[in-house]
Amino acid sequence: MIDRKLLRDEPERLRDALDARGADVDLDHLIDVYDEWRSLKATGDDLRHERNEVSQKIGTLKQEGKDEEAQAAIDRSSELKEELQELETRADQLEAELDERLLELPNIPNESVPVGADESDNEEVRRVGFDDLRELPDEVTPHYELGERLDIIDEARGAKTTGSGFYFLKGEGAMLEHALIQFMLDVHREQDYVDIFPPVPVKTTSMVGTGQLPKFAEDAYRIGGSETEGYEDDDLWLCPTAEVPVTNMYADDILLKEDLPLKHQAYTPNFRREAGEHGTETRGIVRVHQFNKVELVNFVEPEDSYDRLEALLDEAAEVLDRLGLPYRVLSLCTGDLTFASAKTYDLEVWAPGTESDNAPEQGGRWLEVSSASNFEDFQARRAGLRYRPERHESAEYLHTLNASGTAVGRIMVALLEYYQNEDGTVDVPEVLQPYMGGLEVIEGHEPVGEAAVGAGKKE
Repeated sequence: MIDRKLLRDEPERLRDALDARGADVDLDHLIDVYDEWRSLKATGDDLRHERNEVSQKIGTLKQEGKDEEAQAAIDRSSELKEELQELETRADQLEAELDERLLELPNIPNESVPVGADESDNEEVRRVGFDDLRELPDEVTPHYELGERLDIIDEARGAKTTGSGFYFLKGEGAMLEHALIQFMLDVHREQDYVDIFPPVPVKTTSMVGTGQLPKFAEDAYRIGGSETEGYEDDDLWLCPTAEVPVTNMYADDILLKEDLPLKHQAYTPNFRREAGEHGTETRGIVRVHQFNKVELVNFVEPEDSYDRLEALLDEAAEVLDRLGLPYRVLSLCTGDLTFASAKTYDLEVWAPGTESDNAPEQGGRWLEVSSASNFEDFQARRAGLRYRPERHESAEYLHTLNASGTAVGRIMVALLEYYQNEDGTVDVPEVLQPYMGGLEVIEGHEPVGEAAVGAGKKE
């Protein structure tokens, strides 16, 4: 949530920021609501001051025997009480509308963010790993075909048990998923991250605190109530990212300067409907409704947040560096920033198995595996995240940042496509081999069941 004082002090700056984002907001109406609310608050203060003065006069007038004047003062006190009640009712209505509309207002982009309309205007910061690419097969098999051939990814049975957008990992596929999670956690422990294992369901207030609600309600999974009496509505959502529970750990707390920076990492399964255009990509495990991710969440003093953003980007990128995966870094433009972000870098790994329009000269496609974002005090205002610069000073809003460290499923896609061999096997990167019991090559296995016979299984 932005500071409401911007509506009073810097309305044009706010207007320019919203225009740069392409946000459809009736800012004039919002300013009118704010101005009327401020006017009523000021009038209310005047009326309360007058009421206090009148109340003090009543006793004095009675003591002096001035009954008529005392009665007039009593009548005026009653009038003031009614006026205040009407005014406060209207002020409360305006403040409720103000809070509701402010929750729908995106963050203000940092001045260093490139101005642009959409992802085509994002700026590439650097490209890593393309000077020494490994030798690939003449035709790289897409991960969904390779996964089915090796019988390590089973989308059909996932759809059967749960629905489209869900899948099973089997054998070495499941081993690889577990290996990646533990590997990522180990990398970030070396970077002084403290492990957090959070609850997966989160309250509405937590979703509001980090900015997922109200804007992205249709993309989230709401947990239904129970038929058991007293549990008709649990007010819980399935976690869309560990950012939500971890950031809200300290909601309405006051941290101390010496507590900061706080660096937490958390592995969770995540659930998103991936509504709209994302639903058009139906093959494979790139756009799915359940996925695993290690999330990095930082709490810092405001003056340190942009240095921390650069360091956070490097901490997430170290996963890709150690895995030997080629990737690039993008600085997102104003029109492509997420709702809560003031500045974001995207890490996009190269997956050579599927052609796309937006790809390097080597072909393939880019897959976003991490967004390193500085939210400044946007989330802190929504969730009540404050710190005390000195023990004797007033509490201030801190800054929050996060990045995926990284998205496990998409890293698996890149590994299966980049490390595959001409014979259809997949090399396991050396850093992952200890996490897979020393396995060096993924060779897959034969599927089970009668249906597999027709698909080429030996009888």
